[in-house]
Amino acid sequence: MKFVKMQATGNDFIVIDARGLERDWPELAKAMCQCRFGVGADGLILLLPSQVADLRMRMFNPDGSEAEACGNGLRCLARYAVESGLAPAQELKVETMAGIRAVSPKVEEGVVSSVRVAMGRPEFAPAAIPAKLDIMPIIDYAITVGGKKLKVNILSMGNPHAVLFMKKPVAHFPLAKIGPEVENHPIFPQRTNFEVANVVNRGQIRARVWERGAGETLSCGTGACAIAVAARLHGYVDDKVDIILPGGTLTVDWDGAGEVHLSGPAELVFEGEWPNSSF
Repeated sequence: MKFVKMQATGNDFIVIDARGLERDWPELAKAMCQCRFGVGADGLILLLPSQVADLRMRMFNPDGSEAEACGNGLRCLARYAVESGLAPAQELKVETMAGIRAVSPKVEEGVVSSVRVAMGRPEFAPAAIPAKLDIMPIIDYAITVGGKKLKVNILSMGNPHAVLFMKKPVAHFPLAKIGPEVENHPIFPQRTNFEVANVVNRGQIRARVWERGAGETLSCGTGACAIAVAARLHGYVDDKVDIILPGGTLTVDWDGAGEVHLSGPAELVFEGEWPNSSF
């Protein structure tokens, strides 16, 4: 089975043209995403046919769980599809579990240099996130994890997010310890992604991400969008903001009412073949 390895600001994925293929995708994701025994990746992305869009994307985390949305993954899939001749080199529609997303690749001499994705409107209703709370929006909500009281901002970008703004450098935050506890906090019935962020100025935020089902990653597209939305709700930033992550910088546009747009690069790392297996 052929695959390509791609990365978007350090968020890396195995991308497979899965049209006509049948596998146990959750188990395959567990095997392929392992760093030492597999290919190594933050997720497995499948390109599939769609009845309602140009193509359909499914994304599985390293633990085998399926993610509803993935902004960095969408950009990688778009570049792969366009450069493989499987999709038009213009705005294309991609079906995801979180809905249809409009993806606009920037093509220069046949190569996709960057991709802009319409990520949909943020959801603030507790039932839509989901979160076991009865307030909306959920701003600076205090939870206690690991003996620490954290004031998190909770919303959905097609998948759940909890964003913590802090004054101390995010590099010093014990994300490996606190991240799993926030991810599995009882108020999140489907777990959550967790972001810690420093507001640098009205156009820049520095952040780290703990991804549900994957652990700390170098970047997260929906996480960057959630950070930007939460920051704008607080009045910390303007409509356009750069989210500086360990793997690189993503740009997020949100006017406070409509869809959130995410822009950034997507790169091919290498191509390979996975041997036949019971998966």
